[in-house]
Amino acid sequence: MSPGRGTGRSKTGRSRGASPPDGDSAGDDSIDAAVARFTEAVEAVRSRTSGPVVTAVRALVYGVAIATAAVGVVVLVAIAAVRALDIVVPGDVWAAHLITSVVFGLAGAWAWSKRRRSGAAHI
Repeated sequence: MSPGRGTGRSKTGRSRGASPPDGDSAGDDSIDAAVARFTEAVEAVRSRTSGPVVTAVRALVYGVAIATAAVGVVVLVAIAAVRALDIVVPGDVWAAHLITSVVFGLAGAWAWSKRRRSGAAHI
């Protein structure tokens, strides 16, 4: 095997890419500047493309998590309301169900009245 083959060193014994022995680092400075400019360009492109995508995905994930938790809270509040009304209101459990359904029905009617109407048919 020849002296410079496969060892990462040239035939002179110096490592490839090492600065010349006379201390001339002008070549190294220009390479460092080019690498710095390239790195800055890559970072600029990444911040303009990946940044908004990461923000959108993060908002989507948090939104789904919050919506799931909100549905769970609404269900538990409805169950607690029926149980509390069953204890407070005399009679069978149907009275508690009736009161709870009236409350949710009124809340739904109020939300329905606040909806945005499209430009199509108004009924």
